[in-house]
Amino acid sequence: MTEKTNSLDQDTFTRLKRLYLIALGAIAISLITSQILIRQYLADQEDDSRLVNLAGRQRMLSQKLSKEALILSLSPADFERKAMEDTLLATKKAWETAHLALQFGDKKLGLNPGNSPEIMKMFEGIQASFDTIVTNTNSLIKLSRANSDSLHLHLPVAKILNSSKKFLSKMEEIVNRYDFEAKEKVESLKRLELIITLFTLLILVAEFLIIFWPSAKAMRASIQELMEAEKKAIKMAQDADFLSQAKEKSVRELRALSQAMDQILLFARISPDGHITHIGDRFAKLLKFEKFNQNAKFSEVLTVQENEQLTIDRIISENKKSGWQGELKATTPGGQDLWLDFSMIPFFSGEKSELIIICLDITRRKEAQLEVAQLTKESFEEKILQQNAISRQIIENQENEQNRIAKDIHDGIGQMLTGLKYLLESVDLSEGEKAQLKLEKLKELTTNIIKGVRTATFNLTPPELKDYGIVPALTELTQELSKLTGKDIILMNKSDFNRRLDSLVEINLYRITQEAINNAIKYAESTLILVTISHSEKILSITIDDNGKGFDKKLLKPKPDKNGGMGLTFMQERIKYINGRLFINSSPQKGTKVTLNIPLQ
Repeated sequence: MTEKTNSLDQDTFTRLKRLYLIALGAIAISLITSQILIRQYLADQEDDSRLVNLAGRQRMLSQKLSKEALILSLSPADFERKAMEDTLLATKKAWETAHLALQFGDKKLGLNPGNSPEIMKMFEGIQASFDTIVTNTNSLIKLSRANSDSLHLHLPVAKILNSSKKFLSKMEEIVNRYDFEAKEKVESLKRLELIITLFTLLILVAEFLIIFWPSAKAMRASIQELMEAEKKAIKMAQDADFLSQAKEKSVRELRALSQAMDQILLFARISPDGHITHIGDRFAKLLKFEKFNQNAKFSEVLTVQENEQLTIDRIISENKKSGWQGELKATTPGGQDLWLDFSMIPFFSGEKSELIIICLDITRRKEAQLEVAQLTKESFEEKILQQNAISRQIIENQENEQNRIAKDIHDGIGQMLTGLKYLLESVDLSEGEKAQLKLEKLKELTTNIIKGVRTATFNLTPPELKDYGIVPALTELTQELSKLTGKDIILMNKSDFNRRLDSLVEINLYRITQEAINNAIKYAESTLILVTISHSEKILSITIDDNGKGFDKKLLKPKPDKNGGMGLTFMQERIKYINGRLFINSSPQKGTKVTLNIPLQ
């Protein structure tokens, strides 16, 4: 169901992404095109404004030139003529420059060439007057510099004034033509803008009809499919209740099993290169190993078959840092097959590192499985296969729980028993006071082992949970752990909650609370743990608050790895399974607060 949902989400996302990219692309192209065209028109308008301005300035220069020519012809003094000659020459030069720029463009003035044919034709009509004015202006300046009298200056001035009238008249027409063409471009720009606006609206309507409306229909269908998947998931959760009840029954049966665990435990310690540093009595007896040969290679002691030795050496070499768990086949010196449920756990003590080996002899179970397999070949194949599948599932659940208990016993009780053994071996009654100190340590260690055994057995489901509900079970849990650990563990039922919940909800609430309290005891170094129960009409809330050292939430592992993180994962999975929510608030040296919120139906 998860794969199907993921595939549906991925397909829907991919389809919507493609459609939205097409829609946004079409709008972007429309906007970019309109911007390019409008900017082009605006650039043309800017050129037109310069042209109109320069054309008007050309008319002004023409009038100024005529005025200055007349003044020059009337100036009697030489120094006045000299000044007017320079002024007239500068005006003529500016007038000629503007005239050429209007026709052929000028980069300095910011004008680009490109007049319309009509304007070019008008400039051709005005060229004769322009040339006459230029020629006579030059003649006037030469005569003035030759100190000619006013009668000689009168003729070029008259021609300048006469041509200037014709030039101004035709220049007026050119200015009007520039203005007309500029207005035409503005009207063209308005029409273009209207066309682009209509085109953009058309694109939006088309996108709604072709993209967004079909996408909405597809989303509706996807949501409907997800709702159907949710109904199926709820049914699967209800079916899983039966398996959970079977698992709880298996846990109760494992109580007796945990009491005899040390009697069937096969353990050893080996170096990272695979040599034995210590081996338990039961393991040594099973393998017929002489314990004085402590530096023997573990794979050679475990089996006499070379291929099996190579397999064991490879497992140790590849997993000496992360640990390993699985089934191994060995062969005793007598040639008998030996099947082991094999667990290898890395152990670091200061600068020294070792590998802890914990095994269970599953030879009889393997032989029974072979016998069952033989029976399935002879008769009732289909029925036996179905029974095998059910049995395998039950065994796997039992084995997983058994491995967990074995690891708890090894990590806690097993190491303390090993220390007890070494301490006992070192006691020499002849040492007097020193022997008395060792005996006191033995008493303290024995007390710790008893507490460890009580703690391990108490981790199993208490009868109060099934008989009386979650509040009495948590009351018993806090009181018992307070006695075992010597810490202040207090339960407060603030709203006097006393309702019974679904058995599956109660079991998971108990396990999550138990895990949170154990974390506060083991890792937080707390002295006070407060468990608070409160409820409203719709929500039951359980809070576990400690005064320990806390931690940085940024360093919290999202997923477990070889270095740990399983406790938080189990808590999250359990709370998710019963439709609750888990909140963890903590900071260094400020304690930790774990809150569980469960809906009440």
